[in-house]
Amino acid sequence: VVSSVKAERTPRSDRKRRDSFGMFDGYDSCSEESTSSSSSDDSEDEVVPSIPASLPIIKNNGQVYTYPDGKAGMATCEMCGMVGVRDAFYSKTKRFCSVSCSRSYSSNSKKASILARLQGKPPTKKAKVLQKQPLMAKLAAYAQYQAMVAGESFDWGQYICSSNTVGAPVSCFKHVSSWNIEVGVRIEVPNSDTNFSTKVYWIAEIIKLAGFKALLRYEGFDSDTSKDFWCNLCIPEVHPVGWCASSGKPLVPPKSIQHKYSNWKTFLVKRLTGAKTLPPNFNDMVQQNMQFPFKKLMRVEVVDKNYLSRTRVALVEQVIGGRLRLVYEESQGGADDFWCHMYSPLIHNIGWSRSIGHRFKRSGRHTHFVRIDAPPQLFQKVRLVDQSGDWFKDGMKLEAIDPLNLSAICVATVRKVLADGYLMIGVDGSEAVDGSDWFCYHGTSPSIFPVGFCEINNIELTPPRGYTKLPFKWFDYLRETGSVAAPVRLFNKEVPNHGFRLGMKLEAVDLMEPRLVCVATVTRIVHRLLRIHFDGWEDEYDQWVDCESPDLYPVGWCQLTGYQLQPPASQSNDVLIITNYSSPA
Repeated sequence: VVSSVKAERTPRSDRKRRDSFGMFDGYDSCSEESTSSSSSDDSEDEVVPSIPASLPIIKNNGQVYTYPDGKAGMATCEMCGMVGVRDAFYSKTKRFCSVSCSRSYSSNSKKASILARLQGKPPTKKAKVLQKQPLMAKLAAYAQYQAMVAGESFDWGQYICSSNTVGAPVSCFKHVSSWNIEVGVRIEVPNSDTNFSTKVYWIAEIIKLAGFKALLRYEGFDSDTSKDFWCNLCIPEVHPVGWCASSGKPLVPPKSIQHKYSNWKTFLVKRLTGAKTLPPNFNDMVQQNMQFPFKKLMRVEVVDKNYLSRTRVALVEQVIGGRLRLVYEESQGGADDFWCHMYSPLIHNIGWSRSIGHRFKRSGRHTHFVRIDAPPQLFQKVRLVDQSGDWFKDGMKLEAIDPLNLSAICVATVRKVLADGYLMIGVDGSEAVDGSDWFCYHGTSPSIFPVGFCEINNIELTPPRGYTKLPFKWFDYLRETGSVAAPVRLFNKEVPNHGFRLGMKLEAVDLMEPRLVCVATVTRIVHRLLRIHFDGWEDEYDQWVDCESPDLYPVGWCQLTGYQLQPPASQSNDVLIITNYSSPA
């Protein structure tokens, strides 16, 4: 007797700090060709003036950042040619003005935008058009073709086997699904080892699991691995044992071993007695798990990517696998868009900002489409807290993941206490004068930590920009600033049994380019905090992410949902050739 494996659907339970020029890319998935609200700087012949190192940098929207280190001198971005204060440039080498330019220089993921510039399409405010040469156009076109082919041909199974790694189990991703499928389960799948012209099936055993994908071996091959193959268990061609009999489909043994047994029926009865298989309604459960409550043109409140301390109204334009493409309500032509998950802490129901005292930008433009406010029950709920007694207070110091540079945990300050447990947090030394880059975290957020968390857990703490007394010591800093540390008891100390292990592979959103889902690896685990490394990228692009983040997915999620997976980056000579042919400033 073949028993069914229980499978249940789980109930619903950023970029560098704006970089120094205010180019906030953290939640912006606009294409390289999208334009900003001002067009005065968009000329192809734009000349970037020299900026004295002693002057503050003036952002495009008028907000001011100041940098105390006036001795750092000037630097020129190797990608876009922008000139600025060296201290404000990205990375230790100071070769690029922002994360975006750094990635554009070294990654296949930007080949399409390079091609667009070579073809003379309008550049963004922070980029100059490269010299338009026929040779360069050909090279860029070839590079774009290679990038497209790489994305479509990436083979998770081969990648896992060649690197001798494991994929994080589906049970680690509560926002995706929950099942109890394990190694040894038998299923019925199409038989590719046959001479029949029509589709026939055979029984296979799960040898290894990696997320939604499984390494399968046809029954009868015993220890012979020559015909093993990888398969996404959620595709329609995968069925529980017994499906062929009930559906009138033929079970045909692979031709390579057809001679091994004279009575295959007796063989199967012996092999399958006591074995496990999928539940009879497994395919229906998969389809049910792919239904999402958010619909096109629903209205939500979402963080303003150009003014982090306030929210705006956005419309749901597209839903894929629970990920939402949102377009600001007053956006012209829907170009002002970005992606996030429906459980993201960045989105809320209409009226949320007013209810907690959060800044909000009213929409000045209305469409003729019928719009519906997304019901409040669709959004992720936060824990109720008692703010009447011991709670966070303005000015308290803490450590926080920088939402615009998720590779860094920074010295931060509670700038304002809102209702319902929400806090406005500012990163010390990098704040705009008007507080426009304060970020809203809930008091129970797993992204904020008590003073000393990094030191205890051997994590590098990013000190305030311009702070010269290094190595940074909290005791001295609190005394110098006349501040107090937020009490340890106020922070979220729950650590769920998440199941992640070092070296596990997964598919993860690059929150610096949130439209991208990439091949990634867990490289460090600190309680519930995961260090996510994007395969093929330098470590400086790693991101700290909570173990229950809705931006993490099992291997095979992109294939299941139809979302494009970004393969590991390769340092292609094509890109190096293209960038080296940039026109002189």
